[in-house]
Amino acid sequence: MTVSKKYINRDLSWIEFNSRVLEEAEDATTPLLERLQFLSICSSNLDEFMSVRVAGLKDQLKAGFLKADFTGYTPHGLLKRVMKRTSQMVRRQYRNYRDLMRGLAKEGTVITAWEELNREQAEAMTEYFHEIVYPVLTPMAVDSSRPFPLLHSKELYLAVVLSGDPADEKLKDQTFSAIVQVPSILSRTLEVPGRRNSRKTTYLLLEDLIKVHIGKLFSGYVIEGVQAFRVTRNSDLALNEEGAEDLLQEIEKELRRRRRGFPVRLEVENGMHEHALELLKDELEVTEDDIFEIEGPLDLTFLSKFASSLLNSDHLRYPPIDPVYPIEFEETEQMMSVIRERDVLVYHPYESFEAVNDFLYEAAVDPDVLAIKMTLYRVNVNSALVKALAQAAESGKQVTVVVELKARFDEERNIAWARQLEKAGCHVVYGLVGLKTHAKITLVVRREEGSLRRYVHVGTGNYNENTSKVYTDAGLFTCHPDIGTDASALFNEMTGYSTPHDWKAFAVAPAGLKPKLFDLIDREIEFAKEGKPARIVAKMNSLSNQSMIDKLYEASQAGVSIHLIVRGVCCLRPGVPGLSENVRVISIVDRFLEHSRILAVSGGGEEEVYISSADWMTRNLSRRVELLCPVYDASLRQMLLNLLQMNLLDNVKARELESGGSYKRVSNGEQPLRSQFGAADIPLWKTVAASMDHP
Repeated sequence: MTVSKKYINRDLSWIEFNSRVLEEAEDATTPLLERLQFLSICSSNLDEFMSVRVAGLKDQLKAGFLKADFTGYTPHGLLKRVMKRTSQMVRRQYRNYRDLMRGLAKEGTVITAWEELNREQAEAMTEYFHEIVYPVLTPMAVDSSRPFPLLHSKELYLAVVLSGDPADEKLKDQTFSAIVQVPSILSRTLEVPGRRNSRKTTYLLLEDLIKVHIGKLFSGYVIEGVQAFRVTRNSDLALNEEGAEDLLQEIEKELRRRRRGFPVRLEVENGMHEHALELLKDELEVTEDDIFEIEGPLDLTFLSKFASSLLNSDHLRYPPIDPVYPIEFEETEQMMSVIRERDVLVYHPYESFEAVNDFLYEAAVDPDVLAIKMTLYRVNVNSALVKALAQAAESGKQVTVVVELKARFDEERNIAWARQLEKAGCHVVYGLVGLKTHAKITLVVRREEGSLRRYVHVGTGNYNENTSKVYTDAGLFTCHPDIGTDASALFNEMTGYSTPHDWKAFAVAPAGLKPKLFDLIDREIEFAKEGKPARIVAKMNSLSNQSMIDKLYEASQAGVSIHLIVRGVCCLRPGVPGLSENVRVISIVDRFLEHSRILAVSGGGEEEVYISSADWMTRNLSRRVELLCPVYDASLRQMLLNLLQMNLLDNVKARELESGGSYKRVSNGEQPLRSQFGAADIPLWKTVAASMDHP
């Protein structure tokens, strides 16, 4: 087969994923305000795609890189196709936006135009402009003495075209340009005082209010045009880690450079004044292919906050789910006493992240705890975990925190956490040169009866309380001696000069994870050849590493049954005769972001289950510190097996990948099963998992 037929391109697969997100916004069976949320997510996803992936393609073109990738695409050919597909997606987004606004209006909420306001409403909004908005605005003229300003990536601006006062002979025939930033510190949606006897709640967009009163900023000039625009810049960091004396300072320097990254996309409001458009094209050095003309408000990510702010609208949202506290820890104030007796598995968001917080707090105040070690990749604002680590350090415990400063778009926040932890007395390590530390692990060392015992938490998701409420992730609490020994060795490698460890339980990237996965797959291939049960079920966010895909193709051809639950990018083509006819790939896009990474192999009849921090992408397998951890407890393995089976049986929100690269909804005529709501309908997901028969 030609390579283009053997693999699906990563970027085109991503566009398919974001299309599935957009489908949720278009789905009339999805609650209205949740549809707004999905549309916001789709827009946010596209922003990141443009600033990283499209920027990377343009970097390759500038460098004269012409070689095709393993899927058969050259940078030029791929960029052309990507821009065409994203343009189509943007048109879909705004058709959906207009549809959602009509639906919202029927529910009594309207985002209106200035012309639709009555006199009292206009007066009230004018007063708001003068008192709140006007003092924050800064007009930036563009002329020979005032150069074109630095435009921040993904911020909203107004391009203003002016002519001189007709009464002024010197200025009347001249054209002038200025730029005004729409202040992001103010709410984008402004509630308008209601009409008398009206049950509708009316909102006005901030940029529309500014447009109407823009003349206030340019007295003595005539406004010829004022339209919104937005620039997306290259946001990838280019770090010189080898030559950096201080990685933290190097990243801070790169963050400043990011503000000046070259523009990769210019979004302009439909009907932009020709003079303003030419100015932007010249100053930003963008081509027609980089310009997206938008028929509607720019930057639909505002819809997330807007949907969350609407009161008395619970009937337009998913029913609330209150995470339950893990039943194993409910009757005790000493979590470690429970973990000594048995391993405990938690599954977010159905089970509360408070269990992780409590575990760390217990360790922080326990006088018998000698040391706490932890990795932090993405942490929420006001993190309870960070406070617990600081408290532990201040009480004299040895606290080591590996903070990943290179977590994309969280760099500044992580720098702040690192400095806060250092002030509290924690030993902070900024990861390894050339590698991102993506493993999610906590180690607590406790003195017990004259010896030391290690307690470990290993997770598939970040230590982030906010995302734990909307991401599905698994976490394992254990004091298994092999896992504890490996955890100590892993931290020694990350913080010191320890040589690679002879792992007893873990497989660790970049050196050992991929070989371990290959060994597991090879073993299944041998079982298939021997006529034994041979089955692989893997759940992850993305699958794009060529050699991993080839190994799965090899397993399929040997007769191994392979079921992949891949939420996002998947470069493998399933169902191709002679190549992958034994591979099935599904993607679930639903209320919660499917984020857990779980692997199950038949083991020739004795099934093994692993949880991991890693997707099967090149960056995870070769450029990051990642972790694969076995689940030793038989009952916990069965829970995870049943959870995977519940995903595979989903016929409501699952889409199946076809060999051509497109996805179709699973419709098998069976009784509807929605895997996320199957877990949510009963407070304890474990009860659901335990009630299922795993084949």
